[in-house]
Amino acid sequence: IDALQQRVDEIDQISCWRYEAEAARLLAGILSDARYDDPLRLERHGHKVFSQNDEDGLLSEIFRRIGTTNRRFVEIGVGDGLENNTRCLLEQGWSGSWLEGDSGCVTAIQTRFRHEIAEGRLSVSPGLVARESMEELILALAPPRDLDLFSIDIDGNDYHVWQAIACIEPRVVVIEYNAKYRPPLHWVMDYDPAHRWDGTDQFGASLVALAELGQRKGYRLVGCNITSPNGVFVRSALAESGADVRIGEVL
Repeated sequence: IDALQQRVDEIDQISCWRYEAEAARLLAGILSDARYDDPLRLERHGHKVFSQNDEDGLLSEIFRRIGTTNRRFVEIGVGDGLENNTRCLLEQGWSGSWLEGDSGCVTAIQTRFRHEIAEGRLSVSPGLVARESMEELILALAPPRDLDLFSIDIDGNDYHVWQAIACIEPRVVVIEYNAKYRPPLHWVMDYDPAHRWDGTDQFGASLVALAELGQRKGYRLVGCNITSPNGVFVRSALAESGADVRIGEVL
């Protein structure tokens, strides 16, 4: 049985390597398109350190262009902390807060990141995120109003939560969208405070809907992942102040 399990593990590892090699080949093919030659686009800068896909590289390039101020973040929906949009920044000396609805994940974070928590560079708050309580939750974290980065990935009410937030004006926002509803479709999931993602395509909002919401809140959509459905927004005033943040035609 042990030998059989070892063989299964070996096959699983080989399959993983083949998947990664094929994914790299497909990505190289996509990036060979002439439209990605524009030096202002972000796609070629994407790479993964601790992010789920290539968000780490995209964010690194954005902050290289617009600079940082307080190097503070708030991220909602971080899992167990091992793979999210702000851990790489935490490793580089940033500080901030994580909100996570899974109590088991919160316990894991408190153990794995006990040193960062003890140093005061990281706080983690349990509890499910709802539109009605969002402002109160964020204010309790006491972030600067103009914190550098805000990330939302809660597989459901993301649009409604971002819409409800007025107590902070992050310089950069990362938010997951529902890629099933391609441009020019405008679609938003009905708000449901009891929603839990069940593995179906009933979650979030289309990229067009989020781009329109972002525009109303004073943000410009500057890029998206190639390998996952995240939209990256920068405050319009920053994008229009001479910083080369433009990403060509996103929509």
